[in-house]
Amino acid sequence: MKDITETISNRSPLIIKASFIALLFILAMTSKGSGQTPQARGLEIAIEMDKRDSGFADMKANMKMILRNRQGEESIREMKLISLEVDGDGDKSLTTFDTPRDVKGTSFLSHTHVIGPDDQWLYLPALKRVKRISSNNKSGPFMGSEFAFEDLTSPEVEKYSYKYIKDDSANGVLCFLVERYPVDKKSGYKRQVVWIDQQEYRPQKIDFYDRKNSLLKTLVFSDYEQYLSKFWRAGIMNMKNHQTGKSTLLEWNEIVFGNGLNDRDFDKKALKRSR
Repeated sequence: MKDITETISNRSPLIIKASFIALLFILAMTSKGSGQTPQARGLEIAIEMDKRDSGFADMKANMKMILRNRQGEESIREMKLISLEVDGDGDKSLTTFDTPRDVKGTSFLSHTHVIGPDDQWLYLPALKRVKRISSNNKSGPFMGSEFAFEDLTSPEVEKYSYKYIKDDSANGVLCFLVERYPVDKKSGYKRQVVWIDQQEYRPQKIDFYDRKNSLLKTLVFSDYEQYLSKFWRAGIMNMKNHQTGKSTLLEWNEIVFGNGLNDRDFDKKALKRSR
């Protein structure tokens, strides 16, 4: 195993990801043939989930963020998002706030990586400066919402280890219930429990457990729509914090694929251009 790891580490990101996925799949299939373990079954489901969403190239969308406090009082923010699929690495995304006035022009840039820490930056127009989000702060709240910075990265297979628990149901559909454990020791989560529907391999619900292994948040996905006869996107994502009583709802609108985006649209200069 050491020789394999050393060989892979000297290759390009594309080859790294392909080699890593191939190795994991071989291990999963080997285990399956000899009485599949829960770990191998969980990994197999994660690989299929990733495969079903590969090839979308790029996406644009408008979003409404509704923040609710414990008393049910609401504040609303509107933003737009663009994302880019990267061969051999995680996705890139850029989120820009349009309203209200006090956050207008604020932009968040994320480069997810298959191996190693993600790169994230926040542009604050009031200060006219770009702030890098350190790995130590990735568990912090994004713009006062119940979503953490680490929740806004693409869920690459290699970022977790897995364990299949059982078949279960969520949102009225039959699901695989899978636990996944962040590889990054700086993650704010001990584990995540994910309900993945068995027909389309879409996440239906995720329970997030903090570092003390206490239930912290639950994210529920609903109003799925299919695009380009392949890619599914939830129209509503509702994150509830069980420890604070607060919640954040994201409504997705005007989702469009195939916009011809490229790396230049996601460099650090794009943070200021996106205003």
